[in-house]
Amino acid sequence: MKSWQHTLIGVFFGLILSGAILLIASPPRGRPVELLPAPSPAPVSIHVSGAVLNPGVYQLPQGSRVEDAVIAAGGALDEANLQEVNLAARLKDGEKISVPFAGESAQIIPSKDNSFVFDEAPAESGGLVNLNTASLEELQSLPGIGETRAKAIITYRENNAGFKSIEEIQKVPGIGPVIYERLKDLITVE
Repeated sequence: MKSWQHTLIGVFFGLILSGAILLIASPPRGRPVELLPAPSPAPVSIHVSGAVLNPGVYQLPQGSRVEDAVIAAGGALDEANLQEVNLAARLKDGEKISVPFAGESAQIIPSKDNSFVFDEAPAESGGLVNLNTASLEELQSLPGIGETRAKAIITYRENNAGFKSIEEIQKVPGIGPVIYERLKDLITVE
């Protein structure tokens, strides 16, 4: 063999050896990242009752409003009192919307999970909840009052021989001016 052939074979094996070293020394390559489509938000379940054509439970998209729930239930009846319902309120999963009939009034009261629902006013004392006689359940029907705050109200009234005025509810732990403003038209101390 001639010297140029030896040189060519040397270059060829040099290139193969360099390529092998480059493959071994290069950082490992991972698998490409696969992007999944964004998950669509789960629908909310809403119970619609009262003065609507088809009361029942409806599945609505996230971000829906009370008006959407009333429409899903077939719309309000002619004798519905829609002036008492905030049709622009956003819905939360598990809410109950009770559309009052004409002549009925409605107020916002919390459901068990502290979301708000529309329902008739409490029957006690002309629609007002008496802080000195209300049961745990009656106190929990007030907006912003869950089981813990209701128990605190009962403890306060037992330790202080009852409430002398509705403003005194602000002395109960966990109830301040903001909650008092929501409650003042719904409570009494007889």
